[in-house]
Amino acid sequence: MMTHTEKRELPPLLKLALEMGPLVIFFLMNAYGDKWFAVDQTQRLFLATGVFIVAVLASLAITYSLIGKLPIMPLVSAVVVTVFGGLTLILHDEIFIKLKPTVVNVLFGSILLWAAVTGRNLLKIVLDSVFDLTDEGWRLLTWRWAAFFFVLAIVNEVVWRTQSTDFWVAFKVWGIMPLTMAFALAQMPLILRHDANAGSGEAR
Repeated sequence: MMTHTEKRELPPLLKLALEMGPLVIFFLMNAYGDKWFAVDQTQRLFLATGVFIVAVLASLAITYSLIGKLPIMPLVSAVVVTVFGGLTLILHDEIFIKLKPTVVNVLFGSILLWAAVTGRNLLKIVLDSVFDLTDEGWRLLTWRWAAFFFVLAIVNEVVWRTQSTDFWVAFKVWGIMPLTMAFALAQMPLILRHDANAGSGEAR
């Protein structure tokens, strides 16, 4: 039996698969749903949305079964997916699923902005098993991620309002994740500079 000090974490590749899996399924259902199932081409997004909700909840259930907890960001995202996806299906209006990324990113950005302004290290709570930074490092990282989430919200609004549904779906799956990974990698100099375990970890 695990002690309360032990933490179970998902292997990085499995974590990536559980995060990307529902998005890939969403993309495939929107792209080929009319060919794989007896639905009209105009209904592909609604089919994809329904399957996406199921896939997101399944991913959350698998995560919980493996580590015995629900990470806060996937949990919040799953709640918003279920609510906005449900509204999309019930009202038969695709605007809700298209607004979902905007809502999630504004929510995360606002929470991190509040944390940065009030001096609360929320990122430390989420990422303390991955990084051990100085307080200044966590503060700077929080500001940067807050700004990034707001940028993602703006980008989503621009894309879905100016491009086709198929382009928006493809960008959501194949654009946002690479952008997020690139941004995360771009934070490595800051993370290394403010490593609490390094002799040079003092804020500069």
